Order: sequence, then structure tokens, then C-alpha cells
Amino acid sequence: MATAEMEITTTFDEAEKVKLNANEADDEVEEGEIVEETDDTTSYLSKDIAAKHPLEHSWTFWFDNTVAKSRQAAWGSSLRNVYTFSTVEDIWGAYNNIHHPSKLVVRADLHCFKHKIEPKWEDPVCANGGTWKMSFSKGKSDTSWLYTLLAMIGHQFDHEDEICGAVVSVRGKGEQISLWTKNAANETAQVSIGKQWKQFLDYSDSVGFIFHDDAKRLDRNAKNRYTV
Repeated sequence: MATAEMEITTTFDEAEKVKLNANEADDEVEEGEIVEETDDTTSYLSKDIAAKHPLEHSWTFWFDNTVAKSRQAAWGSSLRNVYTFSTVEDIWGAYNNIHHPSKLVVRADLHCFKHKIEPKWEDPVCANGGTWKMSFSKGKSDTSWLYTLLAMIGHQFDHEDEICGAVVSVRGKGEQISLWTKNAANETAQVSIGKQWKQFLDYSDSVGFIFHDDAKRLDRNAKNRYTV
């Protein structure tokens, strides 16, 4: 599906080539013969093991548990930086060691944003943006969260530069994934992103886009500006 997955497949293919080359070398050795590992072999294997596949952007996971803070606390005061990754291998390492949405506590938010962009309306990159939102039944967003991450990190969106990041929010009645973009007024780009996101996740319900400015002024009364 995503470039990230294709790169990981490539690493598997390279590993298979190493195994095949080793097997061919074994076939040429007579029974009982002691074979010493050459410098070339050691160098090749070391390079293969050490090589990582860099992403175009670094990304950061953030975590927020709003139930743990008082009513007087400012929004984002409990938000904390969890881990920054910049290679295909590191994203899988992080993903496999961070709770998936179905395992998070109620009122927890897990964010994945481009490095140096904070998941806040006030962040300069996010300030003029907005969000697409998808809703899921309780415990049913795990696969869609993974596909959203792969689509972002693997540059699957035609307007990839518009993407800031995504957040999965766990609430008592269900879960919600929000895709943040940076220029809400660019209707062409936002509608394209919304349509592609639905396609990547095979999501059949309508999804709406809310401007951050509307959300700040109107809170829950903010209306969708775009719908796909």
C-alpha cells in the first residue's frame, strides 16, 4: 500500500539474496572442508544488517491523557513527546512497542506529527489549518490508524506537503481519527486529501473537514466546511 511497506519488502528481498549467495557458496565446498569468512563477505553482511531506509521526513509520536489533568489546566499541558523516528525500521519498532488505540485508556490521545510540528492549534504550521475526522466503534480503529500512518509516512497523498499529522482519540463511546492539514482555505487540496484518505482506509461513511479557527471560536458547534 505505502512506500514504507515497499521499502520494507526490499529489505526482505535483499536478505533473501544474501541467503541464496551463501547457499550457492556452500554447494561449491567439498565435505569436511573448512571455509574461512572473507573480508568481502563480512563487509557485505555488516552493511546489509546495518543499513536502514530513511524517510523523507522525521516524525514524532506524542501522547496526551486528558483525564489526568485538572479542569483548570491549559489544553496541551499534559501533552508529551514520546519518540521521534526517521527510518522505516524505526517506525515499525515504535509502532510495535506503543499501545494500539484499542489498548489505550479512555480520554487518551495518541498523535503522530511531522517532526518539529506540535499537535496544537497554536503551532505556526497548524494555525491556519484544519482537520478531517473519522469515527469508529469502540476498539475498531486499530487497522485504520495503521493505514493512516503508512499513508502519511509513505507519501501516498497527492498534496503531501499539506499534511501535518494525525491523532487517534479514545473516548467512552468510541474512537476518532483526525488528519491535520496546514492550509484550510486550499479547498482543492483538502478535498483531494479527504477523498484519498477515505480510499486508503476503505471508509464508506461521509467525513467532514473543520477549520481550526472555527473550532477555536465555536468549539463543539463548529460546522464542516467540506464534506466527502
